[in-house]
Amino acid sequence: MQLAINHVTTYSYDAPVDYALQKVRLRPLSSIPQDVSEWTIRVDGGRIETGYSDHYGNHVDLVSAEPGTQSLTLTATGQVTTADVSGVLGKVYGRAPLWHFAQPTRLTMPGDAITKLSKVIRADAPVESLHSLSAAILDHVPYGFGKTDATTDAEGAIKAGQGVCQDHANIFVSAVRKAGLPARYVSGYLMMPDRVDQDASHAWAEVHIDDLGWVGFDVSNGVSPDEKYVRIAIGRDAHDAAPISGLRMGSSNEAMIVSLQVQQ
Repeated sequence: MQLAINHVTTYSYDAPVDYALQKVRLRPLSSIPQDVSEWTIRVDGGRIETGYSDHYGNHVDLVSAEPGTQSLTLTATGQVTTADVSGVLGKVYGRAPLWHFAQPTRLTMPGDAITKLSKVIRADAPVESLHSLSAAILDHVPYGFGKTDATTDAEGAIKAGQGVCQDHANIFVSAVRKAGLPARYVSGYLMMPDRVDQDASHAWAEVHIDDLGWVGFDVSNGVSPDEKYVRIAIGRDAHDAAPISGLRMGSSNEAMIVSLQVQQ
């Protein structure tokens, strides 16, 4: 499947910004389930200072804002040809060892609720039980906006009783690690069958299973990723794989508007 993606993120400030630097993870890389035929990032109100591959293998662009600007717009656009591999990325490894993905982080530290969820995972039926875990998480934390934010950790999202794909992926990763398996967070895009315009980018999780390698699970939709998904970045949690993160200097308040279209 050939997917066309146009992702625009605009930051507006109510006063001139003295300095801002963003880590931008918006360049998908070619891999087993996807081939990136073309991809560009345009910056208005700033510039790309440099780009590099981080310790997870993600491509990161460092984007600076023009001094005194009150608007910074990042436009990522391109074409990606995808394949349905039933969520199985396989035995593909980078610089980060498997044990690194078995360690909890601040966003994925397990509490009582996650410990209870993790007990559904069975060593004799890992894939089947991981799908059961996915269903259990969605039952405990139905999809919905307004009760969590970017700082909410996995246990906090369960207590909130509602969350978005970021929360679902963090909870899943936390429970899997509690059960003793390496797991990681994935950010990317998902083509929805009923619309072109999307509310935001998407997130899911991958688990390392000895016989299969890395296998993906999208809790929010109750499936393993197929040809409608495009992987962008991985990490131990949502912070590691965030599409954009950074800092700014000055007393201005910030507002963000995202426009995203994913279509065949």
